[in-house]
Amino acid sequence: MPLETFKSSQSLTMGVELELQLVNTYDMDLSSSANDLLELLRRKPFPGVVTPEMTQSMIEIATDIQTEHGPLLAQLREIRDTLVRAGDRLNIEIAGGGTHPFQRWFEQRIFSKPRFEQLSGLYGYLAKQFTVFGQHVHIGCASPDEALFLLHSLNRYVPHFIALSASSPFFQGVDTLFDSARLNSVFAFPLSGRAPFTLSWDEFANVYFTKMESTGVVKSMKDFYWDIRPKPEYGTIELRVCDTPLTVERAAGLACYLQALCRHLLERSEAPPEEDDYLVYTYNRFQACRFGLDGMMVNPKTREQISIREDVLATLRHLGPHAEALNSQAALDEIERTAARDGNHASFLRKQYAASGSVQGVVRASVDALRSGPG
Repeated sequence: MPLETFKSSQSLTMGVELELQLVNTYDMDLSSSANDLLELLRRKPFPGVVTPEMTQSMIEIATDIQTEHGPLLAQLREIRDTLVRAGDRLNIEIAGGGTHPFQRWFEQRIFSKPRFEQLSGLYGYLAKQFTVFGQHVHIGCASPDEALFLLHSLNRYVPHFIALSASSPFFQGVDTLFDSARLNSVFAFPLSGRAPFTLSWDEFANVYFTKMESTGVVKSMKDFYWDIRPKPEYGTIELRVCDTPLTVERAAGLACYLQALCRHLLERSEAPPEEDDYLVYTYNRFQACRFGLDGMMVNPKTREQISIREDVLATLRHLGPHAEALNSQAALDEIERTAARDGNHASFLRKQYAASGSVQGVVRASVDALRSGPG
């Protein structure tokens, strides 16, 4: 079956998806409570969309289509508050974070849904190990060629989003020494990584995708776990590298940073993307996962090394006019505070571990952060 037609959408619109943890109140372990929570939430209107995820201890929420930071943040806060109230009724907690610090993957239960069961049969234990939690951001594109242009132009900025969102230093009860251990689970899937380089939707859809479909390996874009992928049914590109932050304020900041960056790229003032940009892509991505904002990245155009933190701050200096046009200065202020002063949520969680001396204390801090807001 041919790849579906790319649905044109308003350029630079955005939507946010967050995968969230369901946690027991008594021991801070994951709770297989998705069915109960979803049933409770069905009883009254929900301020967005809430759906099951791969295992019973996770859910995914999604916002409506948004254009500005203020309404996006307002809806995320309303969703958060609705989930927290529902969790309180069921005696479960809701938390952000890219990984649960000590859950045992083999105890997780696959959510009873045909696609999840099919993926479990195909990927075996990797499906349960995929009990990790990410933020996905969609950006609207006026045409499919614009989508591919943005997808590949963003390749050099992927380390920014990994480092800024990183919130998964603990896994299976230990400090992994990675700021984002979650992405190591994603990279295990055979169709992860990066999209093939082409700036032509006709070539992508009618040559590359047709060849891949003919192998029987893929049936739709859902089968690709790329860091950034086009979503033709929405008319968007989808950034998938972010850990779920601990707060909805950080989630909104990341989304609007991406929106402003895309507006900058669409001015075409930077050199156009090319295949050679990906020479250092895997290296840069590793540095961001391992060291977060303290990692080093190579600019694919100049071949110069710079710290990810300094590259974020330098990029923000170029985005002022775009933030003003998009009414997103508050979001970019959040990103600047993260890079220049506060650090990412991986560093916050390590401080909580040092203070509490336990991974249970890390989960408690994650729960409290989602409830209380900025942090």
